[in-house]
Amino acid sequence: MAQYIASFALVVADYDEAIAYYTQVLGFELREDSPRGDGKRWVLVAPPGATTSILLAKAANDLQATRIGDQTGGRVGFFLHTDNFERDFAAMTSRGVRFAEAPRHEDYGSVAVFEDIYGNRWDLLQLKP
Repeated sequence: MAQYIASFALVVADYDEAIAYYTQVLGFELREDSPRGDGKRWVLVAPPGATTSILLAKAANDLQATRIGDQTGGRVGFFLHTDNFERDFAAMTSRGVRFAEAPRHEDYGSVAVFEDIYGNRWDLLQLKP
Protein backbone atom coordinates (compact mmCIF):
# COMPACT_ATOMS: atom_id res chain seq x y z
CA MET A 1 0.00 0.00 0.00
CA ALA A 2 1.40 3.38 -0.99
CA GLN A 3 1.14 6.11 1.61
CA TYR A 4 1.84 9.83 1.50
CA ILE A 5 1.05 12.91 3.53
CA ALA A 6 -1.82 14.63 1.74
CA SER A 7 -1.97 17.69 3.97
CA PHE A 8 -1.16 19.02 7.41
CA ALA A 9 -2.89 21.66 9.51
CA LEU A 10 -1.45 25.06 10.26
CA VAL A 11 -3.44 27.03 12.85
CA VAL A 12 -4.14 30.58 11.68
CA ALA A 13 -5.94 33.63 13.05
CA ASP A 14 -8.07 34.39 9.99
CA TYR A 15 -8.81 32.45 6.80
CA ASP A 16 -8.71 35.35 4.35
CA GLU A 17 -5.59 36.90 5.87
CA ALA A 18 -3.79 33.53 5.70
CA ILE A 19 -4.97 32.85 2.14
CA ALA A 20 -3.74 36.26 1.03
CA TYR A 21 -0.33 35.72 2.61
CA TYR A 22 0.25 32.21 1.36
CA THR A 23 -0.96 32.94 -2.19
CA GLN A 24 0.17 36.52 -2.77
CA VAL A 25 3.36 36.65 -0.69
CA LEU A 26 4.64 33.08 -0.82
CA GLY A 27 3.17 32.36 -4.26
CA PHE A 28 1.25 29.23 -3.26
CA GLU A 29 -1.90 28.07 -5.05
CA LEU A 30 -5.31 28.08 -3.41
CA ARG A 31 -6.39 24.48 -3.93
CA GLU A 32 -9.70 24.53 -2.08
CA ASP A 33 -11.85 26.90 -0.04
CA SER A 34 -15.08 25.16 0.95
CA PRO A 35 -17.53 26.21 3.66
CA ARG A 36 -18.06 23.64 6.42
CA GLY A 37 -20.78 25.40 8.41
CA ASP A 38 -20.65 27.47 11.60
CA GLY A 39 -18.10 29.80 9.97
CA LYS A 40 -15.59 26.99 9.41
CA ARG A 41 -13.91 26.46 6.05
CA TRP A 42 -11.74 23.78 4.48
CA VAL A 43 -8.88 25.83 3.03
CA LEU A 44 -5.98 24.12 1.28
CA VAL A 45 -2.93 25.90 -0.16
CA ALA A 46 0.24 24.47 -1.68
CA PRO A 47 3.27 25.50 -3.67
CA PRO A 48 2.67 25.09 -7.42
CA GLY A 49 3.13 21.45 -8.41
CA ALA A 50 3.31 20.15 -4.83
CA THR A 51 1.42 17.04 -3.82
CA THR A 52 1.22 17.88 -0.11
CA SER A 53 -0.98 20.82 0.86
CA ILE A 54 -1.42 22.93 3.98
CA LEU A 55 -4.81 23.07 5.67
CA LEU A 56 -5.21 26.61 6.93
CA ALA A 57 -7.21 25.92 10.10
CA LYS A 58 -8.67 28.93 11.88
CA ALA A 59 -8.22 28.69 15.64
CA ALA A 60 -11.53 27.56 17.10
CA ASN A 61 -10.82 28.27 20.78
CA ASP A 62 -8.43 30.06 23.14
CA LEU A 63 -6.08 27.08 23.44
CA GLN A 64 -5.71 26.79 19.67
CA ALA A 65 -5.18 30.55 19.43
CA THR A 66 -2.14 30.25 21.72
CA ARG A 67 -0.50 28.03 19.08
CA ILE A 68 -0.74 30.54 16.23
CA GLY A 69 2.77 31.41 15.14
CA ASP A 70 4.45 29.03 17.58
CA GLN A 71 3.38 25.59 16.49
CA THR A 72 6.88 24.14 16.87
CA GLY A 73 8.11 25.93 19.98
CA GLY A 74 10.18 28.48 18.07
CA ARG A 75 12.22 26.03 15.97
CA VAL A 76 12.05 25.72 12.20
CA GLY A 77 9.14 23.40 11.59
CA PHE A 78 8.40 23.77 7.88
CA PHE A 79 10.68 23.25 4.90
CA LEU A 80 10.02 24.83 1.52
CA HIS A 81 12.27 23.20 -1.08
CA THR A 82 13.08 25.01 -4.31
CA ASP A 83 14.92 24.26 -7.53
CA ASN A 84 16.28 27.83 -7.66
CA PHE A 85 17.21 29.34 -4.31
CA GLU A 86 18.42 32.72 -5.60
CA ARG A 87 15.27 33.28 -7.70
CA ASP A 88 12.90 32.41 -4.87
CA PHE A 89 14.86 34.25 -2.18
CA ALA A 90 14.80 37.42 -4.32
CA ALA A 91 11.09 37.06 -5.17
CA MET A 92 10.08 36.39 -1.57
CA THR A 93 12.18 39.29 -0.29
CA SER A 94 10.60 41.64 -2.84
CA ARG A 95 7.13 40.58 -1.65
CA GLY A 96 7.96 41.35 1.99
CA VAL A 97 8.86 37.95 3.43
CA ARG A 98 10.76 38.41 6.72
CA PHE A 99 14.01 36.45 6.61
CA ALA A 100 15.54 35.85 10.02
CA GLU A 101 19.01 35.44 8.58
CA ALA A 102 21.10 35.93 5.48
CA PRO A 103 21.27 32.97 3.09
CA ARG A 104 23.77 30.28 4.07
CA HIS A 105 25.53 27.92 1.70
CA GLU A 106 26.08 24.65 3.53
CA ASP A 107 27.49 21.29 2.46
CA TYR A 108 23.93 20.09 1.81
CA GLY A 109 22.70 23.18 -0.06
CA SER A 110 21.53 26.79 0.23
CA VAL A 111 19.19 27.75 3.06
CA ALA A 112 17.64 30.77 4.77
CA VAL A 113 15.16 30.86 7.63
CA PHE A 114 12.04 32.97 7.18
CA GLU A 115 8.97 33.66 9.26
CA ASP A 116 5.45 33.50 7.93
CA ILE A 117 2.76 36.06 8.69
CA TYR A 118 2.24 34.61 12.17
CA GLY A 119 5.88 33.99 13.09
CA ASN A 120 6.16 30.28 12.25
CA ARG A 121 9.72 29.55 11.18
CA TRP A 122 10.43 27.99 7.77
CA ASP A 123 13.52 27.01 5.81
CA LEU A 124 13.76 28.04 2.18
CA LEU A 125 16.04 25.29 0.96
CA GLN A 126 17.73 24.17 -2.23
CA LEU A 127 19.51 20.86 -1.74
CA LYS A 128 22.66 20.04 -3.65
CA PRO A 129 22.29 17.15 -6.11
